[in-house]
Amino acid sequence: MAKYFMEMNGPLLGEVEISGSKNAVLPIMAAAILTDEKCEILEVPELRDVDVMCQLLRSVGAEVKCDYEIGSLEIIIKEILAEEAPLELVKKMRASNLLMGPLLAKTGRFKIALPGGCAIGARPIDLHLKGLHALGANIKISENYIEAQAERLVGAKIYLDFPSVGATENIMMAASLAEGVTILENAAEEPEIVDLANFLNKMGAKVKGAGTDTIKIEGVKSLHGAKHGVIPDRIETGTFMVAAAITRGDVLLKNVVSDHVKPIIAKLIECGVEVIDSDEGLRVRATNNELIAADIKTLPYPGFPTDMQSQFMALLATVNGPSVIIETVFENRYMHIEELNRMGAQIKIEGRSAVVSGGQKLHGAQVIATDLRAGAALVLAGLMAEGTTEIAEIYHIERGYADFVGKLTKLGANIRRVKA
Repeated sequence: MAKYFMEMNGPLLGEVEISGSKNAVLPIMAAAILTDEKCEILEVPELRDVDVMCQLLRSVGAEVKCDYEIGSLEIIIKEILAEEAPLELVKKMRASNLLMGPLLAKTGRFKIALPGGCAIGARPIDLHLKGLHALGANIKISENYIEAQAERLVGAKIYLDFPSVGATENIMMAASLAEGVTILENAAEEPEIVDLANFLNKMGAKVKGAGTDTIKIEGVKSLHGAKHGVIPDRIETGTFMVAAAITRGDVLLKNVVSDHVKPIIAKLIECGVEVIDSDEGLRVRATNNELIAADIKTLPYPGFPTDMQSQFMALLATVNGPSVIIETVFENRYMHIEELNRMGAQIKIEGRSAVVSGGQKLHGAQVIATDLRAGAALVLAGLMAEGTTEIAEIYHIERGYADFVGKLTKLGANIRRVKA
């Protein structure tokens, strides 16, 4: 297994190009199941999760051509050869559940293992199943599998108890080929939802209201192929913004959508970081000011993203003053705290809150990336830690960050990837 080794370095300086969004490209890839024609996806990031989704699509009969050098994917499914995704692939990635809606709409059935992914909480898929059942699916759940069948899907009015991103995406995709109109209320509003809706509409779907809490999907008989460029990754954007701040650096981020990271910008400014939005990109500068603490509460979009909580916690461990972080989205997303404390941070858990003392000098340690974003937080902490930081289980990190080591190195980070 490979590891990251890091040494303390000075401020990060320079420019970094943000890759296409992991959380946007995966549902868009799944949506290619809905048509018999070729789909071309651009701005595709080179990630483990994209590799797994390619394998999942091939397992159900897709021809997939991937060229990471130009960031392009071509997908065509002339015939669905299987309605069941292999267990060994499904267990690798939670986003494998995004095959449920498209397979059900295209073939009338699916069988899928309970999905894997990061162990950051229960993340039940009952909302996915509730929505698909409302569209007409008969669903059976066993110890390890979920099966569904539907002679036809019919539009319905569906209310989500929680604005789940995955459930919103699955319902949108399935409803695109259902008879009649589907109204989805309390839908997720994330930019990735809008990107999927734009792709579906390019395929001939009729989706309105994506990006609001109410989405209307008018079903059509068939969809055609489409070409689509994926939006920039807002979590990668936020991670590099915090990397600039924690090293008291000056970094220009290119290929960003500043509207997608408004809460991150607001909190960085509150901490004393200068953020300049221009035609060139987002410039994050923390060279002139002494940074101070800020409190955070994670919320569904457009609130502060749970996927940035751990990275921001690493920053807050190094600034002056105490801060409180409240995690409201996932109940088990504090596993990185033990690892950060091992590096010298002083963070205490009180229920769903984490109290960060702040102002700590971090030191190198042997730590473990317990999940994707926790791993990113440890990398950020390693940038400021005296001595050597050794990070294990980095496959979690490489699920979601394209060329992370290369981009950080270009900015001046002392980080290297070493195979065991």
